[in-house]
Amino acid sequence: MTRSLLVLSGGHPYEAGPFDELLHSLGEWDITHLIHPEGGAADAAEAITAADALLFYDMAGYSFGAGTVTTRPPPPALRDAITARFAAGKGAVAMHHAIAGWAEWPQWHEWLGGQFHYQPGAHGLDSGYRHDVSYQARVVADHPVVRGLPERFPVTDELYLCPIDENAFTPLVRAEGFAFTATNFYSAALAVAGAMFSNEGWNHPPGSNCIAWESRKCPAPLVYLQCGDGPATYANPHVRQMLRQALDYISGGPT
Repeated sequence: MTRSLLVLSGGHPYEAGPFDELLHSLGEWDITHLIHPEGGAADAAEAITAADALLFYDMAGYSFGAGTVTTRPPPPALRDAITARFAAGKGAVAMHHAIAGWAEWPQWHEWLGGQFHYQPGAHGLDSGYRHDVSYQARVVADHPVVRGLPERFPVTDELYLCPIDENAFTPLVRAEGFAFTATNFYSAALAVAGAMFSNEGWNHPPGSNCIAWESRKCPAPLVYLQCGDGPATYANPHVRQMLRQALDYISGGPT
């Protein structure tokens, strides 16, 4: 019997064709792909409840323009559907920029174990990004999501420097060969203001090099994979294997 996979995207640009190829490399899934906000909160809420597996590749809750960013909370129907899904023990995978989504929904980030911030605030400084970083991904757990992967494998992808609570999750993969310090990243707030690829005057504290984990805070299986910025990562066979196994794991399917 074919399992159902709901993919939520939107709020952040990506290359649709290569991403679609990635999705169709993951096995026998009946895929529904909804894009924020075009999918509509009511349609998304119904699909969230019904799907065997759920993949968040969205960065919802933001509006960018004229050098500024504004945020909004999730529609109640969407928030309640995700909350009910997790309460029922049905899991999800969150990928890459999903760690920035729904900035005004603290529970989402408590479940996830981290948050990328576009602006400074009570949490501290805005977060950092760096595209096209070549690093070694090192598997650090015996877990179904990473089982069968090489202990180390090469990845070229965007990395984030943002608050991550390692007490909130079980680490699965770490990025080695690249220091998670401010000098190696660019400021998200400066980018929003029009100064792309700048870290002038930005002194973010060092961060975690964990790039894949399973939440310990969510009542259902919730796996976060930081991999996923673009076509080079979509095509990486080890990333594909990790995503495929993560979806199997959170849905109770083959591992």
